[in-house]
Amino acid sequence: MPNPQFDSKIFNGEVFQKYVDRVPNLKLNELLKSRAIVSRQDLAGAMADQVGGNYITTPLKGLISGSVPLNYDGVTNITSQTTQTFSHSRVVAGRAQAWTEKDFSYDITGGVDFMENVAQQVAEYWDEVDQATIVAILTGVFSMSDTEGARFVSTHTHDITTVANQNGDVGFMDGTTVNTAIQKACGDHKSKFSLAIMHSAVATNLENLRILTYLLYNDENGMQRETGMATLNGKLVIVDDSMPVMEDQSTATFSATSDTAVTAGKTYYTRTGTSGNYVYTVVENPVDSAIATYYEKTGNGDPIYVTYLFGDGAIEYTNCGAKVPAEMSRDPKTNGGQDTLYSRQRKCWSPYGISFVGINNISTLSPTDAELATGSNWELVNTGGTNKKYINLKAIPIARILSKG
Repeated sequence: MPNPQFDSKIFNGEVFQKYVDRVPNLKLNELLKSRAIVSRQDLAGAMADQVGGNYITTPLKGLISGSVPLNYDGVTNITSQTTQTFSHSRVVAGRAQAWTEKDFSYDITGGVDFMENVAQQVAEYWDEVDQATIVAILTGVFSMSDTEGARFVSTHTHDITTVANQNGDVGFMDGTTVNTAIQKACGDHKSKFSLAIMHSAVATNLENLRILTYLLYNDENGMQRETGMATLNGKLVIVDDSMPVMEDQSTATFSATSDTAVTAGKTYYTRTGTSGNYVYTVVENPVDSAIATYYEKTGNGDPIYVTYLFGDGAIEYTNCGAKVPAEMSRDPKTNGGQDTLYSRQRKCWSPYGISFVGINNISTLSPTDAELATGSNWELVNTGGTNKKYINLKAIPIARILSKG
């Protein structure tokens, strides 16, 4: 008897995709509710009109100018101002995966129908992939190093790793950290912020301070359970250990290498500065002739946790779709018979006010997470031309906090 889960003869891709689509995605649902991520499905049709359907540039309307009004005194001429149009470029990331199931697994389970179970796992798998893509994009955005990009990174980053909180703990968040961070980023626009995503180490610190409250839900048995989401200062908090963890190099330990020749694959450092203020820099291309000047890391530094903060419309999302999102392939020979489920998606995640400009730097028509995480592939939205005018940084509702907990 064929496996109803993995039998290409009876597999209905459309029905299976409906299974996948109806699986509740708690994180995405809460992101959409918070308005931090907004759907831009209107752009899906336009994707096919530019660069093979993987890249699109759309206009972003500017604000009216003329912040200083003219004097209305009967003698001063009134001169008009014009609004500026900015270009916002975004790229589509395509991803695919496949899973194989042997007929034997069907036989030994007494004919259990795995269709809905597999659909649920596939949906959860893509949820994790989407989050990894968003984190890669944010990594790239906060790695911009051009003049305006670096200014964004500076003003939208609140680094408290060397700052004592209200309890005297250095580097740890307290009840004022988020509010200070969003004010630094967007000033009087800080009220737009509605969401934070943080590592569980940071959340645990805030729990201990009793300023983080978890949301509850009733399971199928009527028991109350935590959702993995909480609130802080009226803002939704998603706790997720996939958030980036960096290293505080100032607390790492180094020693002069004892190697007499470069070991392939080993990381070496050079040292500058004076005692107590040494700075260690990775050697990109170590050579034997300089080995005597190199250092090795002998102990890792303290972890630095990245918390991301989002306001309304911080990320625009377009599900561009794939021609065949799900299909089956039957192999009757291997392992006594097996079927493979193929799954595909094409999605666009675009941070508001920041363009993907690395379309000529990616190796294929779909950027990898590493390419999305490259700072030089991103640029603040601007008017183009020789005298670029950039979007007001306060209009970009994205910020991050660097902390030790």
